[in-house]
Amino acid sequence: MARWILVLVLIWLVARSIRRIIFGIAEGIHGIESKPTTMPLVRDPVCGTFVAPATAPSFGTGAQMRFFCSENCRRIYQAKNAR
Repeated sequence: MARWILVLVLIWLVARSIRRIIFGIAEGIHGIESKPTTMPLVRDPVCGTFVAPATAPSFGTGAQMRFFCSENCRRIYQAKNAR
């Protein structure tokens, strides 16, 4: 009985490997990425949390652009720099 279980597990692993190889080749041919690209994170200047710039509240323009984890951190930053 244990021998049949090992044979079935081996068959499953081989089939899974073949499937991954075939899909990898297909993705390569069509230029599809299987994993999303990583997005660089920036540090919130108020609390130090790392945030994704695409979805974070921001303040400033150009090289002076700052990104924040929340509206509260943005308000604190604005208040400190308004002086």
